[in-house]
Amino acid sequence: MSVLFEYIFLVFSLVWFVVFGYVLVFFSLKFILPFFFFGAPYVASQQSDIEKIIEVAQVEIGQKAVDLGAGDGSIIIALAKKGVETHGYEINPVLVAKAHRKINELGLGRKAFMHQSNFWHQDISPFDVIIIYGISFAMGRLEKKLEKEAKSGAKIISNYFALPHWQPLKKEGRIYLYKK
Repeated sequence: MSVLFEYIFLVFSLVWFVVFGYVLVFFSLKFILPFFFFGAPYVASQQSDIEKIIEVAQVEIGQKAVDLGAGDGSIIIALAKKGVETHGYEINPVLVAKAHRKINELGLGRKAFMHQSNFWHQDISPFDVIIIYGISFAMGRLEKKLEKEAKSGAKIISNYFALPHWQPLKKEGRIYLYKK
């Protein structure tokens, strides 16, 4: 009986170790490693949030919008479908490729532009609307970039995280609207 118990314990331990190891590796690849190689971890905006962003932005034809940390391009694609010239800056090449494929499939190549680039190194002064889904510890630094570069009258829309020192003009759920 003792040998059987040891065998069962060994099998159980091995299975537990494999499952725990898999979960640990998956979590690291999905959430931790991208942070070190590609900036903040990618979290897709919910469709309801994208719709709310478009509603709050009230972007008009002729204006230019930008999504900083654009992920898979969902927001720039949604704005381009409304006829607005929209640019997205994303550092992760896999997400940029996914966005390019979707933009091409939808025939939005004249309105939606996805750039593989670190948005911290981009000039945001040409844009009328600036959209961000940042991360809490970067919002102060982002606020300084906006103060320095965003043009007067630019609308800034933040999904989930607020700018630390600016008062929003409007807050709808997790969406904040600011104006410079």
